Amino acid sequence: MTSVKQFQVTFDCAEPERVARFWCEVLGYVVPAPPEGFATWDDFDRSRPPEDRGSAFACSDPTGVGPRLYFQRVPEGKVVKNRMHLCVRAGTGLVGEERLATLEAECARLVALGAARVRVLLADGENESCIVMQDIEGNEFCLD
Repeated sequence: MTSVKQFQVTFDCAEPERVARFWCEVLGYVVPAPPEGFATWDDFDRSRPPEDRGSAFACSDPTGVGPRLYFQRVPEGKVVKNRMHLCVRAGTGLVGEERLATLEAECARLVALGAARVRVLLADGENESCIVMQDIEGNEFCLD
């Protein structure tokens, strides 16, 4: 039996393009080319019925290694903590003060993009330090 090796991560959000472009900046992802027959995504969006305009957007890893991220508009806002979150691996292989300094520098970059810093979880003997954050619509993620 074969197993699935590819997947996409889907975000429910209010403003799909805005959130997608934020994650492009965080991860170095890119917006894929618009569908055939359209010069831009705006041209494609204008071809859709008014109620569907701006309802979805996507971005992908230009290397093809990471999963595609898909953003879909939903009518309800975020009310509780995510049941699942992304961990942005900014400090892989680093420990102690070097790790924390790297995470803090990346945190500052992401705050400048509109993210919010929530709290620092310091190393505890079992886990290394990480920083809990929120994206521009309040979805939690970790810098680790």
